[in-house]
Amino acid sequence: MIILELIVVLGAIFVGARMGSIAIGYAGGFGVLILTLGFGLHPGNIPIDVILIIMSVIAAVAAMQVAGGLDYIVYLGEKVLRKHPERITFLAPVVTYFMTLFAGTGHTAYSTMPVIVEISKEQGIRPSRPLAIAVVASQIAITASPISAAVVIMSSYLQPKGIGYLQLLAVAIPSTFIACMVGAFVSNFLGKDLKDDPVYQERLKKGLINLRGESKYNIQPYAKLSVLLFLISIMLVVLYATATSDTVKLIKNPVLNTPQAIILFMLSSALSIVAFTKIDITKISSATTFRAGMSAAICVLGVAWLGDTFITNHMNDIKQFASTVLMAKPWLLSVTLFFGSMLLYSQAVTTRTLIPSALALGVSPIAALASFSAVSALFVLPTYPTLVAAVEMDDTGSTRIGKYVFDHPFLIPGVVTLIVSVILGFLLGHIIIK
Repeated sequence: MIILELIVVLGAIFVGARMGSIAIGYAGGFGVLILTLGFGLHPGNIPIDVILIIMSVIAAVAAMQVAGGLDYIVYLGEKVLRKHPERITFLAPVVTYFMTLFAGTGHTAYSTMPVIVEISKEQGIRPSRPLAIAVVASQIAITASPISAAVVIMSSYLQPKGIGYLQLLAVAIPSTFIACMVGAFVSNFLGKDLKDDPVYQERLKKGLINLRGESKYNIQPYAKLSVLLFLISIMLVVLYATATSDTVKLIKNPVLNTPQAIILFMLSSALSIVAFTKIDITKISSATTFRAGMSAAICVLGVAWLGDTFITNHMNDIKQFASTVLMAKPWLLSVTLFFGSMLLYSQAVTTRTLIPSALALGVSPIAALASFSAVSALFVLPTYPTLVAAVEMDDTGSTRIGKYVFDHPFLIPGVVTLIVSVILGFLLGHIIIK
């Protein structure tokens, strides 16, 4: 019976991924319906905390976008990229990494992709090289962002085990960033040069390649202020999480836990942006980041509920199968998280679904933290929105999906980046956490 149930889970995820976008959330909900009414399983837990954090962060980011703050950040990003255009493969992931780190969502990468493509073409560099690692960087940075749902949820699991919020960030930020640079180094050698790429040459002959030059930005009057207000809210989140942590304990018996604090700080940030920048509040719901974020929330709802339903109903079987293996080789948790995130389609969902089980099986907190970045394998299946967007925005045709589905330019840089990040996580974890 468990095999049939697993087929339902994987089938729902496959169908949703093939349909794309928000459909994976719909398919997840349909899968729960089959498991509960068809197989008699008890429904799992809905990840309300994850969904609410995503919604509140996106609400603030969308307000900042309407105020012009996101355009201002992209403008700064283009200045960085054009300062040393010949190093675009290394600078592109730096920009997308820190945009995600700052905003708590990888969907900010969309706005930088056209810039990356244009600069690559101007330099005669194959755009798939910087685009591939830039997409990977935007995904793995979620596991290092102070306001991402994945980090907050992970912190809530590690706090009782003696690893504080700041310790988590102290391991996650350097390990993931350095890993992205290693991934960029590898990506720099992948694929033929543009002059040798037959697809590019064919498109060039047909006049399908355009050089638009440097982008023109209309920076709105309150753009900088909206970025400052959002940045202040992030600092307040970090300060509050630190002050209430079990290691610092500046605030004993806090009224709010960290997830609640993030939700309230983000909503307050959105309010301050609306109030001080005088934007048209009706435009927020139509902002691209808002639409992408709310779509992500539905995806999390369906897929996380589906995964939790299957796992909680078979926890005893999973413990018997996995406990001995994970205790002997804790690094295998990273492999589990890798394949889990590939199917669950979300860093936060994978963290919420698999980390509690791993800790319950006896995996050490340091091993769990070191493996945390492996929840970012969203680049494996060529259906994730940022990956699809990168393919569509590259008019050279160099960023393309092969006929075997997995033969795409994101796979090798992504796998290398995650492997290096996990290795560094183990090294830094043992140094920082004592």
